[in-house]
This record gives sequence, structure tokens and C-alpha cells, in this order.
Amino acid sequence: SSGINAEWPLRPGDIADYATGLSRMLNGKVIPSERPGHMMLENWHPLGVIGVITAFNFPVAPYFWNFTIASICGNACLWKGAPSTPLTGVACTRLIADVLEANNLPGGLRGLVTGGADVGSAMVDDPRVNLLSFTGSCHIGKQVGSKVQERMGKLILELGGNNAISVMEDADLSMLVPAVCFASVGTAGQRCTT
Repeated sequence: SSGINAEWPLRPGDIADYATGLSRMLNGKVIPSERPGHMMLENWHPLGVIGVITAFNFPVAPYFWNFTIASICGNACLWKGAPSTPLTGVACTRLIADVLEANNLPGGLRGLVTGGADVGSAMVDDPRVNLLSFTGSCHIGKQVGSKVQERMGKLILELGGNNAISVMEDADLSMLVPAVCFASVGTAGQRCTT
């Protein structure tokens, strides 16, 4: 091993296993009512379409985190990666479609759009995108958040990150140096999952 983590802290399979475990916990509650002979039932319903917009420096993991959880909740996903990562999106979407189709599910439950800010803006503004997850800068995240809130949409924002690192006197330099180099070069100095 070079000391640089060539594998993600959570690989797609790990994320899928986690989501599968969560799927067994989506139970509703039976809540007593003040009215005799009555009760309230808590039911979970899919939102519909989940839009996921990911950044250039870490395009795949945030999408997997979002689509696996969205899947167990019965939602469809539409992914837009950064304009510099279209082949990553195509490859991942094709792999996911193959897995879905092998399990008798439509591959189209996971869609992909590519393009620039105009495509992202269309997703942000579209009321058919019931929840939008955006990973990117604080500057753009503020704009995305305002627009989605204007249409009363649901929103997940993962913003900023200049990857500050605090080093203690007793730090293991053989671990520290490769980790700092990977964090600063591997994700353009913007890492939220170091």
C-alpha cells in the first residue's frame, strides 16, 4: 500500500449494504389517540423524483449515498454530475442500470443528465424534482437553496470544504503526509469526508 487510500472510505457496495439495512427499519408507528377507539398510523411514502447534483472533485460517492437511500424509500433518481465528469456519470449509470435490470427493475429508475449550469438550473427550478441534493460551493449552494425553497421543495446541501487539517504533536507522519497529499491533490483541496 502506498499509504494513500486508493479505495473510498465507504465503497458503493458498503453504501448499498448500509441502505439495505436501513430498509428493514422503515416501520411506521401506531400512535394512541385521545379519542376512544381510535389511533393514528404513521406511514412513509416515496417522494417521487430525487435530483442529485454532484461536484467535479468527488462525483460518485455523493451520488451513491443519495441514490441508495432514495431507492430503499421507493424513489427515482436523476443525476447531474459536473460538466467535467460526464463519462464517470455514464459509466456508473450503466452499471447501476445493469444491476437493476438483472433484478427485474427498470434501469431507467436511475437517470443521468449532463451539461452545464443551465441543466442544473432546470433541475433546481423543476417542481417535479421533489427533493434536490446538491454538493458544491457555498456560493452556488446559497443560490440553489433559495430557488428550491421558493418552490417549497425539499433540499439537502453539502457545501464548501477547504479541508483544514489539525496536526497534533504525536501525529504519525507516515500516515499524515500521504493523507494530506491525497486530500489536497486528490480532491482539489475540498474534502468533506477526510
